[in-house]
Amino acid sequence: MVVLTDLTSYTDAQQHFSKENLWALFDGDRERLNIGHECVDRHPADRIAIRIAHANGRDETITFGELRDWSNRVAHWLAGKGVGEGERVAIMLEPSLAFYAVLFGAMKAGCVAVPLFTLFGPDGLALRIDDCAPSLLVLAPEKADLQTSANVPVVIADDALLAELTAQSTAFTPDTAADAMAMYQYTSGTTRQLPEAVKHRHRAVVTVAIAALYATGVRPWDHFMCPSSPAWGHGLWHGTLAPLSLGVSIAAYAGPFDAERLMRAIQDYKITNLSAAATHYRMMKQAGTADEFDFNLQKLTFTGEAMDGGTADWVNSTFGQHARSIYGSTEVGVILAGYPGADDFDFKPGSLGKPVPSVEVAVLRADGEPTAPDEVGEIHLKRRDGWFPIKDLGHVDADGHYYHDGRADDVIISAGWTMSAQEIENTLMKHTDVDEVAVIAAPDEVRGQVAKAVVVSERDGSDAFTAELQAFAKQSLARHEYPRQVAYAAALPKTPAGKINRKALRDAEPS
Repeated sequence: MVVLTDLTSYTDAQQHFSKENLWALFDGDRERLNIGHECVDRHPADRIAIRIAHANGRDETITFGELRDWSNRVAHWLAGKGVGEGERVAIMLEPSLAFYAVLFGAMKAGCVAVPLFTLFGPDGLALRIDDCAPSLLVLAPEKADLQTSANVPVVIADDALLAELTAQSTAFTPDTAADAMAMYQYTSGTTRQLPEAVKHRHRAVVTVAIAALYATGVRPWDHFMCPSSPAWGHGLWHGTLAPLSLGVSIAAYAGPFDAERLMRAIQDYKITNLSAAATHYRMMKQAGTADEFDFNLQKLTFTGEAMDGGTADWVNSTFGQHARSIYGSTEVGVILAGYPGADDFDFKPGSLGKPVPSVEVAVLRADGEPTAPDEVGEIHLKRRDGWFPIKDLGHVDADGHYYHDGRADDVIISAGWTMSAQEIENTLMKHTDVDEVAVIAAPDEVRGQVAKAVVVSERDGSDAFTAELQAFAKQSLARHEYPRQVAYAAALPKTPAGKINRKALRDAEPS
């Protein structure tokens, strides 16, 4: 039988991928499967499972054997507390042995794990707690005074918990239905007034392996790192569950982000495969110290938002290769990829790549018809009941490579002209004095809307700087396609996942 993890080429991906070959990578089947077993128990006990780069400089190493034993203890401990199958266990911890032990222990026990972002304040936490109604909330010691619902028992991950866990048995055999609920994951989007949990069943670990194979290009021999928080889809599914399920040693980042700390970890852990947010790469570039480190990177991917041209060029010159896009969403998973590690894939810088095996993607006009090559439309995914809109604009070239043309709600229509906020942003980011920029539609009595750029720069904002930026944009874009308004900010608002929060900027505009 063909073993998909042995294959690296794009041609092989198209010829040999099948659902049967995908399921053959796992111990479980369509009836019985457990994420904890697939990610932890079945791998050699002495192999490194996770390295953690803590922001304070500390390095933490966890083997598969240690993770197996501690997660088994957690499974017994939860049963002893009366937390039964299907009940939610909320986890608000930074990457650590405690976090991974509770994450996998809860799922082994048949509970539903709910990882929560550690920077949530009382209101953000309360919204999610009220929504998922957990039977238990596990908090880090530094979060002990965080106020939450009195109806939810809180456990602090401290020495007392360690003592309780040590007394538990290290022997446990997980047994769950493949379609049993395993995890609630809250999106980091900003369009919803209330948070919405995306609910995952145990069999989802099989589906996400498609992204591991073709979007991050993970293979068992890789040293893989994803610095994104495991509270979000990228850090959780692509950075943790998918690679661990394939027996890959991973690395994570814990604590306040520091670009130099990340680069040191990439060097010291001899990382060969890095998957990060576009913001991570931009911050490494801005640190200006990459030439002080020795890197061994062979595969680079990014997600979260588009990467500006200046950062993309820096990545290529610094690491000797392009970062390839991972495109999808929490709701639909990964649908387009750059096939890192596939030498026969004709990667085009700036593209989203091509569809991963088993999915059908198209760019459609407003009337539902496919666009012509290079014609901008809305990206759709084929589902059983028809085409599902992803809410992004894009186009396909004559060779079948997909490109992103901004969010559907980021289109600016000014005096009848249609402009792409992303295109204006990409141009302004090429200016040497622009550190970050977000472009939104601002109301205008004459034109209806105009493009407004909110700029982060060490240079003082002034009329002269504004005129310079406008002239700079006009040199590369159409004469009408430039920011008629420019504002300056010390920082741009971000979502918890680190994406620029353009909705917050739009909401701040007068109606």
